[in-house]
Amino acid sequence: MPVEILDGAIGTELLARGLAASGPRWTARAAIDSPELLAAVHSDYARAGATLHTANTFRTQPGAFGAGWQEALNAAVRIARQSTQTNQRVAGSIAPVADCYRPDLSPGEGARDAHRQVATALAEAGCDVLLCETFANEAEALVAAEEAVRTGLPAWLSLTAGPFAELLTPPALRGIAERAASTGIERLLVNCIAALQVRPYLDAIADLGLPIGVYANAGSRDDGIGWGATDRRAADAYAALAQGWVDAGATAVGGCCGTTPRHIAALAERFA
Repeated sequence: MPVEILDGAIGTELLARGLAASGPRWTARAAIDSPELLAAVHSDYARAGATLHTANTFRTQPGAFGAGWQEALNAAVRIARQSTQTNQRVAGSIAPVADCYRPDLSPGEGARDAHRQVATALAEAGCDVLLCETFANEAEALVAAEEAVRTGLPAWLSLTAGPFAELLTPPALRGIAERAASTGIERLLVNCIAALQVRPYLDAIADLGLPIGVYANAGSRDDGIGWGATDRRAADAYAALAQGWVDAGATAVGGCCGTTPRHIAALAERFA
């Protein structure tokens, strides 16, 4: 089966290119304050070989962004669309309403209205796919998936166990995935787990009857896979790990925090 090439990190790539960002809005204002910089990141991923590009909407939501969130969301989707190729798709990112690495702070079912607003706005903005990503809280993951599916667009759900697999065990992540599989989502993924630690989590969801995928983070800086390690050896090391994910059944691969267009180019060379 062909492997779809996803893009890599947006937030950490913006920061690496000089974007000044802090506070809960983090890089979400890039579409308003630094549109040329955001466009350049998307364009570089398109040239690298990515065919699905995630708009910079991870934090363009009512609670995290505040007033003007929909303007920023629309701008982010528009920039992603205009900066990539006409035969490539744009995914709208739907993130946890609180800190994605603090699932204990999630309001669970109480996040439904926010996720409905964001999913509806992303659909109206013209996204091709809705990507609910970096969820570790079961109740909120299910709510986000349900609201994404409700729009009628293809909905993907990506779960995380935390940057260093500290939040969930593979069986615990599988339990969330099992229940999410009945919501009508099109694909299950795992993301923002260190590339060297992600395989057991992929294996945990491989037999649930849905297409699967991975976009891992670069792990520890000492691993030499990302976070400034941008030479060909770092990218090839990431792509070599991705070969194992594809061998395990992944049909979509990309990169999360600490990865760059060079990493995506290595994936495209290997799988596209």
